[in-house]
Amino acid sequence: MLEVAAHPLLDLHAFVTEFAAPLEKLQVSAELQLLLRANSVPQFTASDSDRQAVRDLLRFGGFKPTGRSKPASEYLRKAQTEGTLGSINLAVDACNVVSLHSGLPISVVDLDLAQPSFRVAIAETGSSYIFNASGQSIDVGGLLCLFDQQGPCANAVKDSHRTKTGPTTCRALSLIWSTTALPGRGLVAAEWYHRLVRDLGASVEVVWP
Repeated sequence: MLEVAAHPLLDLHAFVTEFAAPLEKLQVSAELQLLLRANSVPQFTASDSDRQAVRDLLRFGGFKPTGRSKPASEYLRKAQTEGTLGSINLAVDACNVVSLHSGLPISVVDLDLAQPSFRVAIAETGSSYIFNASGQSIDVGGLLCLFDQQGPCANAVKDSHRTKTGPTTCRALSLIWSTTALPGRGLVAAEWYHRLVRDLGASVEVVWP
């Protein structure tokens, strides 16, 4: 279901989660809510050099992962520190918890809103998409992205608004954007992610690697 273009730095981990019911009917566990808090015990230790390694991954194709285009994992850390990181839904919360603690950016898309087939590759210059309900767009040229039949729809900075999870989501595709510069980090993060969602009654199917 997923094609991944050759990349010297990418250590991608991707899986499909099928939830027991639409997200609007599922409660976020106390464990997830606790792990989102600023005083939660870190599951990993993400150093400044780790953050640089992630930025180097995003920079490889010519993208500049700075300012408003920094990795999503860095946004999460800032929001947690400022006390503005709240619960959204089970799918997003699990994604945010693992991203926050591992230091790795993660995408999660609603499989029933996206259009197969899927591939991961560096977006061409001039590529862009809308990432929020306000209609703001992000230029993704030079950035590793998930593509469906309509074009790029997710990456390590901001996911597309058209494929975001919502109340009716039942199936999601998650992508952990890890790097070969952090050996084993992506696998450990993926295994923890799998456990979190399975403990909440969801099933998991690994699609990459």
